[in-house]
Amino acid sequence: MPEFPPRNPPRDRRTAVSDYRTPVSAMAPKKPPCLPSLLLPLLTLLLPQADTRSFVVDRDNDRFLLDGVPFRYVSGSLHYFRVPRVLWADRLFKMRMSGLNAVQFYVPWNYHEPEPGVYNFHGSRDLIAFLNEAAIANLLVILRPGPYICAEWDMGGLPAWLLRKPKIHLRTSDPDFLAAVDSWFKVLLPKIHPWLYHNGGNIISIQVENEYGSYRACDFNYMRHLAGLFRAILGDEILLFTTDGPEGLKCGSLEGLYTTVDFGPADNMTKIFTLLRKYEPHGPLVNSEYYTGWLDYWGQNHSTRSVHSVTNGLENMLKLGASVNMYMFHGGTNFGYWNGADEKGRFLPITTSYDYDAPISEAGDPTPKLFALRDVISKFQEIPLGPLPPPSPKMMLGPLTLHLDGDLLAFLNYLCPQGPIYSILPMTFEAVKQDHGFVLYRTYLSNTVSEPTRFWVPNNGVHDRAYVMVDGVFHGVLERNMKHKLFLTGQVGAKLDVLLESMGRLSFGSNTSDFKGLIEPPVLGQTILTRWLMFPLKVDKLVKWWFPLQLLKRSHPQTPSGPTFYSTMFAILGSSGDTFLYLPGWTKGQVWINGFNLGRYWTKRGPQQTLYVPRPLLYPRGALNKITLLELENAPPQPQVQFLDRPILNSTLHRTYVYSLSAEVQSDPEPMQLSGH
Repeated sequence: MPEFPPRNPPRDRRTAVSDYRTPVSAMAPKKPPCLPSLLLPLLTLLLPQADTRSFVVDRDNDRFLLDGVPFRYVSGSLHYFRVPRVLWADRLFKMRMSGLNAVQFYVPWNYHEPEPGVYNFHGSRDLIAFLNEAAIANLLVILRPGPYICAEWDMGGLPAWLLRKPKIHLRTSDPDFLAAVDSWFKVLLPKIHPWLYHNGGNIISIQVENEYGSYRACDFNYMRHLAGLFRAILGDEILLFTTDGPEGLKCGSLEGLYTTVDFGPADNMTKIFTLLRKYEPHGPLVNSEYYTGWLDYWGQNHSTRSVHSVTNGLENMLKLGASVNMYMFHGGTNFGYWNGADEKGRFLPITTSYDYDAPISEAGDPTPKLFALRDVISKFQEIPLGPLPPPSPKMMLGPLTLHLDGDLLAFLNYLCPQGPIYSILPMTFEAVKQDHGFVLYRTYLSNTVSEPTRFWVPNNGVHDRAYVMVDGVFHGVLERNMKHKLFLTGQVGAKLDVLLESMGRLSFGSNTSDFKGLIEPPVLGQTILTRWLMFPLKVDKLVKWWFPLQLLKRSHPQTPSGPTFYSTMFAILGSSGDTFLYLPGWTKGQVWINGFNLGRYWTKRGPQQTLYVPRPLLYPRGALNKITLLELENAPPQPQVQFLDRPILNSTLHRTYVYSLSAEVQSDPEPMQLSGH
């Protein structure tokens, strides 16, 4: 994720949290100050010692003990990788003021190791800074480092470069996979070791893998290997646990790891906790993922969970003495290309918004669900004194007219300065070392095709969406799992370009590797097309150039369609605030503000119609901001956008393709609802 402009958020509101007296003080490890040598022995006697700190399971009494005192956590999930760093403190403060005493979060491997042996823990990837912010907010930490995390994140957090070995078996004891896992954890786990609770930090427990029982591989040797690796690096004192849905407990649990379960408000709590007792007969009951909402897929309705059902379920669990983590408490945003996808009969890419109908909205605002949950929590434990902050200021602006910069093909030399890769048959994204975004596939017709002839890719070989052009003229789209029919004509030597877009790798429910690009060679009529040039496109690098793209290419199509760049400059005349980019009439594409990749829009398919724009991303009054769109299909006759003061997450403006569980999928079917995981 590109970094936001450096801006230090106000920290005075957290004083109430840090000073609030609770049975637990989540403290970051600190070096002792320089003091006269005579005072050091006295200071040693006065300060609490790290070796007196403990978080353990009391199996005799079915509870946790924190420093020897009975303890129950009421936690919430927040993902630092979905929230800009400058907003971490604000979100964590609101969680603590809601009555939570812990925060649970994943560590996405692919976010920190973009290439084998290349690590990034800076800026919004600074895991230690996030742990410190949680400590300042007086929140304990339940850490979920994977290696697989699901999280509706691209490839469930596993790096795409693993697929450069096409026969690798992910999440198993395959030596190639274990070697990569070991290398990663030997970097990650030593970083968090000082932050373990018994070492003076705030991490009370660590999850091993994630919902492994739902993967169907059921490789206990793999799970034993991970458990041994965690113990070897982190020691025996830290509590290690597993999390699975009820159906996954059999293959996801492992002796020596504490077993927890996940379920939502609509599930039968008594039945599920009874099943959990078969795997964990003694100790506290734990729901590690209690669903406050749900994720959204492109082409379906925005998901919601009623306030009553969520609060009622939480209260019933707390009455049993269970520890609960609410997933999500603040969802955030799938900026850039980071969204994942599911496969439930069909390939279901996940929206840019990860609002999740959570108690804290995507823009960080308290919702009625938050206040209702806070009331429930207050019946069981003390709530920090003081009010929750009000919603952040919101801004409206526009409409703004965007200028046509030119079609994507006009910038090919800038998008792929190293030149193309040649192959007889098309190569996948992974084979050309392109993890996300776009790859352009190019070939030339070997004979004249005078009659409209079907262009298709066998065996559902488009992963995930293809934009087809002949001699620069856009002809249409092919899409994974969709029965689009596309017919082409062209003279011998005509240039056939196929722009492939990765819509996010499968993050849950698949035992197969989700390769991207042209998985099979395309066919024109009965002719298999060969001799391909592959251009891995560095779109984000081009967009970061501040000067208008028109300066690079001045010739524009008269009636632009297909992949085309648009941009404009704008200034904020009044006070700035959070805002939501609205793209009426646009079809599908990617959008950047000041070089920062906000994510995908798919106005035509919905349900999401606006993209969240955090205030720190915008330059304040008097400075110019730049917005850039890569529209992949068709722009509106008046290419305009607006900034709204509220989101639109549940609307589709046009009839479009709707995912169906039927074997054949045609355009404009009757809408269907799919049940979620």
